Amino acid sequence: MAKIFHPLLALIASCTDRELAKHVQFLKEENKILRKRVKGEIHTRPEERQRLLEFGKSLGRAIEELITIVSPGTFYRWMREDGGKKKPNPKGGQRKPREIRELVIEIAKTTGFGYTRILGELRKIGIKKISRQTVRNILKEEGIVPGPDRTSDSWENFVKRHGETLWAVDFFTVKAVTSRGIRNMYLMTFLCMKTREAIVSTSTARPHSAWVTQQTKRFIEQTSDRKEKPAIVMHDRDTKFSRKFVETLQKNGIETNPLPVASPNLNGRVERFIQTIKHECLFRFILFGRKHLDHIVSQWVAYYNTTRSHMERGHLPPVTEMPEEVSTLDRSQIAVRSYVGGLVKSFERIAA
Repeated sequence: MAKIFHPLLALIASCTDRELAKHVQFLKEENKILRKRVKGEIHTRPEERQRLLEFGKSLGRAIEELITIVSPGTFYRWMREDGGKKKPNPKGGQRKPREIRELVIEIAKTTGFGYTRILGELRKIGIKKISRQTVRNILKEEGIVPGPDRTSDSWENFVKRHGETLWAVDFFTVKAVTSRGIRNMYLMTFLCMKTREAIVSTSTARPHSAWVTQQTKRFIEQTSDRKEKPAIVMHDRDTKFSRKFVETLQKNGIETNPLPVASPNLNGRVERFIQTIKHECLFRFILFGRKHLDHIVSQWVAYYNTTRSHMERGHLPPVTEMPEEVSTLDRSQIAVRSYVGGLVKSFERIAA
């Protein structure tokens, strides 16, 4: 029988009145803390109201000390409405049919329109017996935010819209053993937002403007023969992105998009790549000088672009097309290949 009861109900059943009062007080305080974290008004759905009424009616006036999701007056109004057979709408109107409610919700989610424009879409298809306020109530009951918040362009939409021609760039450092001791070596990473292809520069201990410009020119040369050439390069406010860097890109028809100050999440994809190359590759080597570092980086980047699977690419490598699907495959057709000096291994089909 013990399995039938919720653990909380079993706990309450075993309590004395004094202990039960302490439990109730704790739950009240916990509820107050949670309510302070929730911003704005909470809109309940019909089935949620029924559950509150089911448990709240028997409490009588004690409900006034417990309820926080709405005011006690609102709860009493629910009780009055629930007492009648017809359960009238607070404003005297009738609840809209399910089909209209579902259509309003679908329009809101599909288009991102506000209340007035949703009303216009309904009018166009011949639905006239619905008001703007009703549209507003339906969306609030479903927890859909008002139109102005949804129709404004988002960073995610910007990235998706520009896709294959949008690149991000950032610097990262790694320690290497040199003739002058252990030093920080700087590299530049360009990352395509759609394909996730990475282009990483050679390293330097002095990332001055001339070096940055040189690596930028190499990036332009490497992507100049593509059908979808880079059109926008976004970067943070690092001072190493000098005026010469911007001019070099603009001369080749590439715009720059400097990100707002203190907004690391906007460049999160290239930051994630930097984390990947460090943890999967660079941190597993003792790097001796610039040439050794550049060799390791070039080997791993080639592996990353052509062999390493990426979730955002449907678990395919950045520059690899979907292979022909096979129903059966002989084990002899699969080879295990090593990359970056045996650091990583990959299962691949042997070319026919």
